Amino acid sequence: MTTVTRDEVWEMFREVARRFEETDRKFQETDQKFKDTERLVKEVSKSIGDLGNRLSEFVHEMVRPALVKLFRERGIDVHEVHPNVYAERNGESAEIDLLVVNEQTAIAVECKSQMTIDDVNEHLNRLEKLKRLLPKYRDVELMGAVAVMVMPNDVARYAYRKGLYVLAQSGNTVLIRNDGKFSPKIW
Repeated sequence: MTTVTRDEVWEMFREVARRFEETDRKFQETDQKFKDTERLVKEVSKSIGDLGNRLSEFVHEMVRPALVKLFRERGIDVHEVHPNVYAERNGESAEIDLLVVNEQTAIAVECKSQMTIDDVNEHLNRLEKLKRLLPKYRDVELMGAVAVMVMPNDVARYAYRKGLYVLAQSGNTVLIRNDGKFSPKIW
């Protein structure tokens, strides 16, 4: 049997204390690394969100000048384009990226850099409540459109079947992808 001296016991305690301090320091370093990583993820997420917003603004600016001409070519003699129309009444709200109007017609256009079926459904929901929120347009024929830089074919077909005009980039211009058989839904 080996006997342990009092000094050796104290040395073991000091070694345990030193290792505990080292472990605690490593935990603190790891915690700091997690915090740094979390901060970087938030910064990258914000940057990606800002980029998405900038791309949507680009789509607005690409589409807006062409809208009057495109719809006039379809026999809808619109005169005005209003960007970023926001309405709020009775606890409901809606924002329309571009509202193209004349005295009898309004076309609410949703602009995206990329579009999904969920985006189309959200726009359809906005259209359902738009006349309620904007009584100024209560007596007009309200139609909807989606404008996008990247439009997957299944999403374009879905929007078409739901009665929306589908506007997409084609080279340096914007065109309405709906064929001559298309009949828009009127809200």
